[in-house]
Amino acid sequence: MSEDKSIYELRKSIRKYKEDPVPEEDIKKIIEAARLAPSAKNRQPWKFYVVTGEKKEEILIQMEKGIEKSKKSLFMPKKFRNGMASAENTLRIMREAPVIVLVMNPFSKNPYLPIFAGKRVSEIHNTMSLGAAVENMILKATEMGYGTLWIGNTVYAHKQITEYLGTKQQLACAVAIGLPDETPEGRPKKTLDEIIEFLG
Repeated sequence: MSEDKSIYELRKSIRKYKEDPVPEEDIKKIIEAARLAPSAKNRQPWKFYVVTGEKKEEILIQMEKGIEKSKKSLFMPKKFRNGMASAENTLRIMREAPVIVLVMNPFSKNPYLPIFAGKRVSEIHNTMSLGAAVENMILKATEMGYGTLWIGNTVYAHKQITEYLGTKQQLACAVAIGLPDETPEGRPKKTLDEIIEFLG
């Protein structure tokens, strides 16, 4: 790890991966970092499916089916239909990465179903907690020399993937993990002055 850059500066979204497998022990260390994340009410609303090899390809076939169905859906808002090229590119990246971790929320179901206000509060808390767990994962992976991509496009294939897994849990997102085959420049970030305001 570079001595002159923090782990936050070193972390980049990686979209090109080497074929080298990720040892199971390393995957466990990355998931262990997620396990130690803070969570609202200590609910720990997470479960992680680690998929590689043939199983990964089977999952990604379901992802592809979901994307194709979404492209044809009359109910898909136009702005999401316009984002299908991005989803297809994400699928390509997922196929290249040696490991995909599916991040599940066992306390929630299909994100497209309506929920009442009280449940929505819990849903927001669980989503915040999952975000903390994923952040821990990708920072640990960066520390260990791996590249990651935090993937939200699994939303287009929620039904297909969860049915394949035989679960009613909510598929929150996925994380691609592998040795990076690129060194992208950092994306532009807002300055501290743009985002901070002291009160009092």
